[in-house]
Amino acid sequence: MSTVNLAALLLLGLLLVMPQQSMQASLIDPIAEIERSNCKIAHLRLGLVFTSDNNERALQDSGLYSPDSDDSSVDIAGRRFHSGTLNGSSIVYVKTGSHSVNMATTLQILLVRFSIHGVIYFGNAGSLDKKTMVPGDVSVPQAVAFTGVWNWKKFGSEKGKLVFGDFNYPENGENLLGTVQYEKINMFSPSEAPKEVFWLPITKSWYNAATEALKDMKLRKCYSDECLPGKPKVVFGSKSSTSDFYVRNKAYGDFLNDNFDAKTADTASASVALTSLSNEKLFVVFQVH
Repeated sequence: MSTVNLAALLLLGLLLVMPQQSMQASLIDPIAEIERSNCKIAHLRLGLVFTSDNNERALQDSGLYSPDSDDSSVDIAGRRFHSGTLNGSSIVYVKTGSHSVNMATTLQILLVRFSIHGVIYFGNAGSLDKKTMVPGDVSVPQAVAFTGVWNWKKFGSEKGKLVFGDFNYPENGENLLGTVQYEKINMFSPSEAPKEVFWLPITKSWYNAATEALKDMKLRKCYSDECLPGKPKVVFGSKSSTSDFYVRNKAYGDFLNDNFDAKTADTASASVALTSLSNEKLFVVFQVH
């Protein structure tokens, strides 16, 4: 399936139910915007974040995006932020690059330097449950977690959840790699004391809006004479695993599915969630498989 066409359809579907901005779209100087925000006259926009060139190209080629001007981008800390409109909604979009640290850094810059009222993340993920999701499907998860925060136990100490010896082949047994305990993360926010969390919930109102907008969407099986083996679909309400390593090992994918009920794995979604929640911003996640 063409990621370009699929991305455009999903973004359009979501933005149809998002609040429309009545102010004229214009490129906002990031420094001046901060000053104006103190006076409550800043221009609120949606923030769109992507990790790959393909997803950025999807937006540009959709025919739905219009830049504010011929010079509607600004470079901050090596990232390029683009200002424009999508389906009548004012947006700022940025390509973050892969992995959680790049996502968190770029998204924090976006939220601090621009007046963003909510975040839409669009990225790729791998399916951990082939019965639920196959290549070409799209998932809208309801919760995400960092599953790469490990306390790697000393060999012979109290066992953690992940026991490497359970994966010895052809028979289980002891393994010098020992065991791993999965850790919670610290979440900070302006209005609450820091707390430890594992699952990070997607903003309920935006998840519900995405579900309503996309529940009847029919995804095309073929694009440009290339066809998927099955009919693609949109899957709602799953849980997703994020870590700094790509999960292509079936045994470990099965472990995440069996122990955490995680249906997908990627390197960015939990960073979107944590950064958005820490800044008390609305957000939603789309994953293409």
